Amino acid sequence: MKEKIADLEEKARRLRVAIVKTLHKSQSGHTGGSLSAIDMVCALYFHKMRHNPAEPAWEGRDRFVLSKGHAAPALYVTLAECGYFPPEDLMMLRRLGSHLQGHPDSKGTPGVDVCTGSLGQGLSMANGMALGLKLDGKENRVYAVLGDGELQEGQIWEAAMAAAHYKSDNLCALIDSNGLQIDGDVSKVMNVNSISDKFKAFGWNVIEIDGHDMGQIVAALDHAEAHKGAPTAIVAKTVKGKGVHLFENKASYHGVTPNDDELPEALRCLGCCD
Repeated sequence: MKEKIADLEEKARRLRVAIVKTLHKSQSGHTGGSLSAIDMVCALYFHKMRHNPAEPAWEGRDRFVLSKGHAAPALYVTLAECGYFPPEDLMMLRRLGSHLQGHPDSKGTPGVDVCTGSLGQGLSMANGMALGLKLDGKENRVYAVLGDGELQEGQIWEAAMAAAHYKSDNLCALIDSNGLQIDGDVSKVMNVNSISDKFKAFGWNVIEIDGHDMGQIVAALDHAEAHKGAPTAIVAKTVKGKGVHLFENKASYHGVTPNDDELPEALRCLGCCD
């Protein structure tokens, strides 16, 4: 398992490099939330989820919903690493005619299960997928990554209530709790704490982790899959802009990309010199 964790950590590092390079090239997109979520996305695709890049619509696949759709670069670099499309396509992020839009598009990008980006709706979509799979007698699982600022949306809690009511134990929500949103500190904009207590009150199985500790992420995902009778919420404490000190814990880098002067230092922080 130690080798597995080390391999996942190295993949996550390389994916961070790809995020920084992609966003620098596009000069449009979201840096902070992509870097805070990438460890969890990496663990999902390279450890936990059943999926097939050669057959993106394979019925046996697990489903993934990036509810915080503005973190699309984290999903795109992961899909490219998996082989859903060539890595060179990343350099066309947000370009006119590119299949890599600013938010995930299931109609244009291989490996994307659902269009997201309007915050607050992703958990409802994931809940519907999970219920549908159960009704069809399928064993597929559904994973959704949400932002903590996104939890300010009321629809999230309607979905949380429904998921617990229907005992959707094939559903796992991962909360990227980095404490910041575009307007600043989440607790000051509209305090959502305690996130864990709220999900527990709705009847969810709740696991609290360090969202950058790969061992904890893997263990939580394994526990979530084994838990029966209720959906699982993995509340992950993360750092916005994780991995690059220029961007860490800065709300100003929510939707700002690395400029020419910042790129070399950002890559150096990530152990990359080119």
